[in-house]
Amino acid sequence: MSALEEFRKGKDDFFRTSTDSPLNPEQKSNFLGLKYYPENLGLIFTVLIEKNIDAEEIVSIQTSAGDTEPYKRYGKIKLTVGDKEVELTVFKPTEDGELFLPFRDATSGPETYGSGRYLETEEVDGKLKVDFNYAYNPYCAYNERWRCPLTPAENRLNVRIEAGEKNFHN
Repeated sequence: MSALEEFRKGKDDFFRTSTDSPLNPEQKSNFLGLKYYPENLGLIFTVLIEKNIDAEEIVSIQTSAGDTEPYKRYGKIKLTVGDKEVELTVFKPTEDGELFLPFRDATSGPETYGSGRYLETEEVDGKLKVDFNYAYNPYCAYNERWRCPLTPAENRLNVRIEAGEKNFHN
């Protein structure tokens, strides 16, 4: 079993059994596992991050509840997906926290969560490892009891990211 397959199995087990699962009891009783794209090695990148000159710049990101949440605009990354170069903004919570990469792509809606997916990454020596195979739905994709940041306009891509989690609901 690959590391990605083990990760996905562990996530499915967590969703099915944990009291911290985003699923409600009815959803858990019918849960057969999340749906994923097959592993896509072409959507794994190690890229330089162009850090925001104004490291204290705070932006308000809208949430699924209609309010906003503050984040720091940490920096930008550029990647080539297929034959197109794309740029994404990496954010960081205003309180200490991990780097946050929300994105929407051409699969958002029909195949993946319409408001976008998330990817967590960490910086090592000025570079980020971006592995879209670990892209996941925010908890608000599963039911309405959750409040999640929505993907800002600057991270809406016109390319297909065929990796990671697919839609939970049909």
